[in-house]
Amino acid sequence: MSSVPLGPYRPAVRSGDYIFVSGQVGFANPETDKDNVGIEAQTKQCLENMKSVLAGMGSSLSDVVKVTVFLKNNDDFAKMNETYISYFSKNRPARSTIITNLINPKMLIEIECIVYCPTT
Repeated sequence: MSSVPLGPYRPAVRSGDYIFVSGQVGFANPETDKDNVGIEAQTKQCLENMKSVLAGMGSSLSDVVKVTVFLKNNDDFAKMNETYISYFSKNRPARSTIITNLINPKMLIEIECIVYCPTT
């Protein structure tokens, strides 16, 4: 994953014991990777991108406490959920799913999260 976002934001920000991860999209590199055309592939790539960002912050998906999923199509919910569950099989975080239009017409999904990761 490219560690440099395409906009004026950081991939993640730590505030005390919390990490706020910016929305991750279904492409390894949104500028060049347009092969992830299905919801399953894009969901997987979102979560792989998130894992990478969290690893760079000294954390992991097991520390996620809240997820927000932005879906382009309501019909993709079940397939997205199947892929999502494979990443959060235990200790599932709280989650909201919002059906909305996304900035790039090829994007089917965007996922952001909040992580509890004490700095002790």
